[in-house]
Amino acid sequence: MGKGDRKTTRGKTYRGSYGNTRPHKEKTVVATKAVVTSKPAVKKAAPKKKSA
Repeated sequence: MGKGDRKTTRGKTYRGSYGNTRPHKEKTVVATKAVVTSKPAVKKAAPKKKSA
């Protein structure tokens, strides 16, 4: 039980590994309101029919 033990938090810290005993900290996501300025959608004109 100590640095060499892979199943303990101290052992995980020593080896630099992660697992159930030493999970990663969950990153907190900061909610930011993104302002998107885009041109309104414009429909393209239908192609002209060729007369025969």
